[in-house]
Amino acid sequence: MVAESSREEPRDEPREKPLEQSQQEPSEDGLDGLPRGAVVLVGTPIGNLGDLSPRAVAALRAADLICCEDTRRTRVLLSAAGIPAPPLLAVERHREAAGAAEAVGRARRGERVAVVTDAGMPGVSDPGERIVRAAVGAGVPVTAVPGPTAAVTAVVLSGLAGDRWCFEGFLPRKGRERAARLAAVAGDARATVLYEAPGRVARTVGDLTAVCGAERDVVAARELTKLHEEIWRGPLGDAGAWLERCVPKGEWVLVVAGAVAPAVTDDDILEALARSLLIQPDRRAAVGAVARDLGVPRRRVYELALASRTGRGDIAGR
Repeated sequence: MVAESSREEPRDEPREKPLEQSQQEPSEDGLDGLPRGAVVLVGTPIGNLGDLSPRAVAALRAADLICCEDTRRTRVLLSAAGIPAPPLLAVERHREAAGAAEAVGRARRGERVAVVTDAGMPGVSDPGERIVRAAVGAGVPVTAVPGPTAAVTAVVLSGLAGDRWCFEGFLPRKGRERAARLAAVAGDARATVLYEAPGRVARTVGDLTAVCGAERDVVAARELTKLHEEIWRGPLGDAGAWLERCVPKGEWVLVVAGAVAPAVTDDDILEALARSLLIQPDRRAAVGAVARDLGVPRRRVYELALASRTGRGDIAGR
């Protein structure tokens, strides 16, 4: 008899899985993926300076030029982060076209050009879009250091958006374009995110109430990530009264719940089936088309077709 060995078979030590390419550890200088001769869009805090990421700090520190919305506010941000200020170029709305030409020209000479706004991501209801278009047109690489955005922050706090939502930004101030955009918001099944200035938020909520109805849910948020962050939730009809009682300081984000589609009635189905049969005489195909277009079970359409004069005949035999 062979005695069993008391020694345990050696076991493989667990190995650490290598990081995926998108999860590589950052380089020491934090400039991985931020080449020279490129335009870098840098996200900045929307209120809390603690939200400025280490990679954003590295990108701003290494920039040869920073295109910004307001040089005074950008200097405050750089000072708070301990970053010596490089040359700053103001590119607010009225100067963005000229600023884009200079930014692209310097990037083509091998400089690293950063683009920031006063808060959030450049190009989202803020300057930046023209610079990106100019850089792409000139063959200059464009990359980004993602950061906070008021729209996304409000969406995740709202609990209204689900998997689908629409960003409207600032509505036109008056006229037919404003009316058309309001009507589009009212009919959209997705939640809609709007930005509004403190002096106009009450009027916008009133207009939304008129087109969406007083019962439509809304989340109104201001001073996001700041000490006095405030978030109000409820129906549009109550939001107006609440705004009358508060001092609407700070930029506002409104998240309006999507429109709820009215229930599809039997008459709706039969009318749709009659129209479909005028286009395609194959009743089985017509049933399928109506079920798909109205978002109702095919069986429901089929049973209504059988029970009605419209659906009698060869549908059961096909």
